[in-house]
Amino acid sequence: MRLYLLALNPTDSVTDGFLPAAARLGLEVTVLTDGVEDHRRAYADREFRPELVECDVRDFRAVISTISQRDAPDAVFSNSDHLQTQTALAAEYFGLPAKDWRAALRAKDKGQLRRHLALTGLDAVSSAELPPGADPAELDVPFPCVLKPREGVASEDVSLVADPAELAHRSAEIRARRPGAVLVVEEFLAGELHTLETLGDGRTRHVLGGFRTRLSPPPDFIEEVLTYVPAHPEDVTEQVLAQLDALGVGLGACHTEFVVQPDGRARIIEVNYRAIGDQCDLMLAEILDLPLFELVLRVHLGERLPADLGLRTDRRARNQAVLADRAGTLTAAPGPYDREADGVTLSYRPVRRVGERHELYRTNRDYLGVVWATGPSQDAVDTAVAAFLAANRWELTP
Repeated sequence: MRLYLLALNPTDSVTDGFLPAAARLGLEVTVLTDGVEDHRRAYADREFRPELVECDVRDFRAVISTISQRDAPDAVFSNSDHLQTQTALAAEYFGLPAKDWRAALRAKDKGQLRRHLALTGLDAVSSAELPPGADPAELDVPFPCVLKPREGVASEDVSLVADPAELAHRSAEIRARRPGAVLVVEEFLAGELHTLETLGDGRTRHVLGGFRTRLSPPPDFIEEVLTYVPAHPEDVTEQVLAQLDALGVGLGACHTEFVVQPDGRARIIEVNYRAIGDQCDLMLAEILDLPLFELVLRVHLGERLPADLGLRTDRRARNQAVLADRAGTLTAAPGPYDREADGVTLSYRPVRRVGERHELYRTNRDYLGVVWATGPSQDAVDTAVAAFLAANRWELTP
């Protein structure tokens, strides 16, 4: 069976999750990407050897044309935020299991997500779009508000702004980096940030728990620490699931970020119609004792999910990023590390290589590495992560 996997840059989710899972399932894999050499380097020391094909994966027409000239597909899949709509259209074209491309578009386009949820009557967030060249002073928005790219990811160029002057300044900064981007200005939804992780086959949906997220201080929204929550309050989960139903989310993995306000309302921040990243998906598979990546691929091959996944609920986890606090060259940092002791499994994976120079982005792109641990109690995993951080050093040289 042939799987076509669409990708931009290599990610841990694909390299350590989906490609090994595809090998375990006996699938022949063709990776369609606009960065073949990056993927070749990423897989150089791996046992699996996917076929790598250059393709303009942002254009669904190019994807369909490329696939149609090769072996017939049994599944077309992507875990990229940027490629869900293209993947859905290509899979539908070939008559394969596919996400509703409209749902994929609603999830990716933050302006469309707000409009659609407002039309359903489930939630109305004050929101406006700022096209290139438009004057932010003409917008009627409440302050403080959140400014972000309409189709951004990973907290990039997302900022809390306090007044019209700051809105104008931050808009100009973002436009200098993204001259053609449409920006979204929306009301700030206060509350502790949570996630809900779901897996569906288009008919059956399972809730895999979620995470409580600690963010950096304002005005940025960098995800610093995620701790696992086996189950949110039932009424909160039902509210989020109702909004996902309204958006049309059903097939495969979905990672939804939301806040719970003092009155108990669960309000969606954004919907990422793919598996959670930054190694939380790898951690989630371990916590739940679940072949998560295989199951995601199986539903894209048209298989049904079992009624009971047999999820473990007795494990806890912590995922913590090591963040750069300034621009510079990384001159000292630990390498990959794995350890199991006293029932706690700990892993560390570098994000940046020693010798690389980077600017300070004030986003998730400032990650130098990610350490995570799973174990029998929250105290045990918190202690293990803290001990690893204390025992190692990361040095940035200006």
